[in-house]
Amino acid sequence: MNSIPEISSRSTYRHGDLREALVSAGVQMAGAGGPDAVVVREATRQAGVSPNAAYRHFADRQALLVAVAAVALGLTADRINREISTMPVLEDSQQAARNQLRAVGQGYVAFAREEPGLFRTAFSVPENLNMANDPSEAGSAGRTPFQLVGDALDALVSTGAISPERRDNAEFLAWSAVHGLAVLFIDGPLRGLSAEEKDAATGRLLDMVERGL
Repeated sequence: MNSIPEISSRSTYRHGDLREALVSAGVQMAGAGGPDAVVVREATRQAGVSPNAAYRHFADRQALLVAVAAVALGLTADRINREISTMPVLEDSQQAARNQLRAVGQGYVAFAREEPGLFRTAFSVPENLNMANDPSEAGSAGRTPFQLVGDALDALVSTGAISPERRDNAEFLAWSAVHGLAVLFIDGPLRGLSAEEKDAATGRLLDMVERGL
């Protein structure tokens, strides 16, 4: 997972340390209560500095939230990569590529279920695809969630599992499907399903995505 520094209460920080401490506090608050819980004053209290000290690094609460959301996206990527790492090594390159795509979807939905506060925060700030490849949103392996789904689709093309024509913008469709299910699980009418029912629904959705490609 991304390295989030533990917060230490002190009055002075080396250059950059205070920013990291504030972001770390914001990530902890987001994990506990989602984006609405990220408050500059509380972040500075946890860091042991005055509220004014935060404004050397963040112009306002929104700026802090943007930084926290970027970390949350990196943590999403880390969860996806952990799922990919569990896939067996196969000689069948096409099936390996299909498994890679499924692992991306499974890891994405798993992160939403395991860390709903961080998942909500990851998508709480308005942005467009210009940031989808930004290193600030990457996990410890250097890839963002958007890049990871793209990598899986590229693997499907390179192994001949799908045609280049079918690949065009396919990440938008695959992403929309798994994101929609994840939101229904944590904030919608599907949140009452059992863990087993959610697992089954995720598997069937990924079957549909694969067939749709």
